[in-house]
Amino acid sequence: MQCCCEENKKTDSVDLSLIAGIVEKYKDTKGSLITILQGVQEIYNYVPMEAIEYIAEQTGIKPAKIYGVLTFYTQFRMNPVGKNLIMLCQGTACHVNGSEGIEEAIHEELGINDGETSEDGLFTLINVACLGCCSLSPVMMINGETYGKLTPQSTKKIIADMRARDKEEA
Repeated sequence: MQCCCEENKKTDSVDLSLIAGIVEKYKDTKGSLITILQGVQEIYNYVPMEAIEYIAEQTGIKPAKIYGVLTFYTQFRMNPVGKNLIMLCQGTACHVNGSEGIEEAIHEELGINDGETSEDGLFTLINVACLGCCSLSPVMMINGETYGKLTPQSTKKIIADMRARDKEEA
């Protein structure tokens, strides 16, 4: 039987030298695993399986423990995400005020559902339990910027404007 890391290993190679400094800095500091993982995610925009193995080798922490931390905390992603990460609030206030319609508008505009990335690689949608902006419901956050009082139409416009800007920059 293979370890979870072996089963989920991607075929793409990851440049582990990018995270060597982070791991070296914190590898001997007790309780620093989350700090290391946050640093890794900041570099790659997710935590690749190869990084789990590297961290395990360098710190002596078992890969299963690292995987357990990654899957326990919602802040961590184990798959690549698009350039623009859409976090759509599904909390009670947002749900009552129409987050389902906002999700449908995102699906219509981008052709993606929760956890998926658009074909052009520009957008990933992740539904979250709460963004803490109940007075702005329904609300979504894109790359850390909050958009509130959404309607399906305003959501489509935000995405279309962002897509146009990203294509201009490319």
